Amino acid sequence: MFRLIILALILIPALEIWGLVTVGSWIGAWPTVLAVIVTGVVGGYLARWQGLQTIRLAQIQLRNNELPGEALLEGICILSGGLLLLTPGFFTDAFGFLLLIPYTRGMIKLVLKRWLNKMIAEGRVYRVDYRRW
Repeated sequence: MFRLIILALILIPALEIWGLVTVGSWIGAWPTVLAVIVTGVVGGYLARWQGLQTIRLAQIQLRNNELPGEALLEGICILSGGLLLLTPGFFTDAFGFLLLIPYTRGMIKLVLKRWLNKMIAEGRVYRVDYRRW
């Protein structure tokens, strides 16, 4: 897992630099910089708006003595999408927007749930019984 993280930390910035240089050569430097700034601003606004809705949903669920697991996973996806959109580059922006679109976020959440359930089944992550507290 550590090697995969190191590889991602090397490849993703290299891919983003390549993408920025390529797009910059097609449309020019200033339009490229403007596009990066606009995606950051729009992404920040969308993440803030959707994040506040998710916080409200989690508060309602907690008030009703429900575990807000779905809302927490939703919030993690929205936070990740917002951070990716604030990162300069077109590839991270594309994945960030995928995390902020409710339909595609639902598919990504399904994959995350399956992955977490697999890790729990293998004993690598422990499920906490919140009712004991």
